[in-house]
Amino acid sequence: MTISAPIDRLSNSRAQDFAIPEAEAKAAWEADRQHLLHPWTNFATFKERGSFIVSGARGVHVYDTAGRPFLDGMAGLWCVNLGYGREDIVEAMAEQARRMPYFTPFVDIGSLPAAELATEIARVAPGDLNHVFFTCGGSTANDSAVRLIHFYHALRGKKEKRRILVQMDSYHGSTYLTHSMSGRHTARSPLLNFETEMVQTLRSPNTYRRPDGMDEAGFLDLLISEMEARIAELGADTIAAFFAEPLMGAGGVLVPPKGYHARVQAVCRKNDILYVSDEVVTGFGRLGHFYASTAAFGIEPDIIISAKGITSGYQPLGAVIYSDRMQAVFNAAPEEAWFTNGFTYSGHPVVCAAGLATLRAMEAEDICGHVRETGPKFETALKSLLDIDIVGDVRGSHFMMCVEAVADPKTKELFAPKVDVGHRIADHAHELGLIARSIGHQIVLSPPLVFTEEHIAETAATLREALLRTRADLKSEGLMG
Repeated sequence: MTISAPIDRLSNSRAQDFAIPEAEAKAAWEADRQHLLHPWTNFATFKERGSFIVSGARGVHVYDTAGRPFLDGMAGLWCVNLGYGREDIVEAMAEQARRMPYFTPFVDIGSLPAAELATEIARVAPGDLNHVFFTCGGSTANDSAVRLIHFYHALRGKKEKRRILVQMDSYHGSTYLTHSMSGRHTARSPLLNFETEMVQTLRSPNTYRRPDGMDEAGFLDLLISEMEARIAELGADTIAAFFAEPLMGAGGVLVPPKGYHARVQAVCRKNDILYVSDEVVTGFGRLGHFYASTAAFGIEPDIIISAKGITSGYQPLGAVIYSDRMQAVFNAAPEEAWFTNGFTYSGHPVVCAAGLATLRAMEAEDICGHVRETGPKFETALKSLLDIDIVGDVRGSHFMMCVEAVADPKTKELFAPKVDVGHRIADHAHELGLIARSIGHQIVLSPPLVFTEEHIAETAATLREALLRTRADLKSEGLMG
């Protein structure tokens, strides 16, 4: 199957439409540098380099202020799954804005788009996950899931079940609580505070960096035994839920050992611990299914968290999708038991219209089928980079991949942090016309799901050249043998 976004679904903008006069471009760059605080800013470098200003986007390309195209290897930020310039999504948003842009969703007031989208999400979600709580993104969805879980246990007379189990290298968001739930070392700024009692962290299921001499099956046994020991230490009656991404995204697209999720879920069920599958990244097609938990990993979680691709990035939306079993407890709650959590923009009508248009387009164009067919070709193309001696690992699944750079592929030794090898590779890729995301020493690629085989070949060839240029730089600077 070869897919491309139908031309009549794309806007008629052209590359030259995105170019702006050089003076205006410089003014925009300076205004951004002087006045805008970006997420995850490094102030030491930003004050000199400023931002890469994106002027427009169409299909699978973004354009700078000179009108130069860049192949988007990040789908925005794991989210623009259907590509840019989709008139069907834009028109659905505009039509809803004309009809009714907003009204409060609180207590017992609803809107047509929110009710319809919740119904459609329940239809494509696995098992008995038939209930949806809308938020403004993945962070607020994970945060709200914790609230909902605490509410659930309290209604069952188990209010002491408060603790949350997470993994090292995980990422669940940027609210105070969800940042505390994220186990990435690089995200743990010593200048910020984190919740350390309620949130308890387990070993990362990073198969590539398992203990020396241990096979994958032995590593899985180690992870499970450590989890069981931690539960025994803390007391199962104090643990509310376990949160995990099917594949860890921002941690470096980490692939757990085969069978990991099923065995962890069995431990959770045995100890009355809810299993939460954070599919903010993997959901809505990235692994070839609307949700990967059941279809790809064989589990039926108690809760799935969804965001990013749920609207293809055209509007901000998050969703907590939870089970009939949990809803039965809520339905039996006494009158005074209010779930006092929510947001002004929960179930925003225009946002939900974008979600509905996205879901319909995915089904009409069989986007998941395209990913299942084309994703393995993306994996194969990137794994060809393993012949470069600064590439230690290429891992992931379908359109969610990571290339890990190392100083020695045999020992897996890393370059010193000051070498900044990830940024070097990403900068070279940018020079060559590819946007790739560096996370420490890793390069993550999560392109729009409408990538074709031609886009895949271009991505792999460009990244190869970026890696070779980086290797040459390191050699010339005496940073590798």
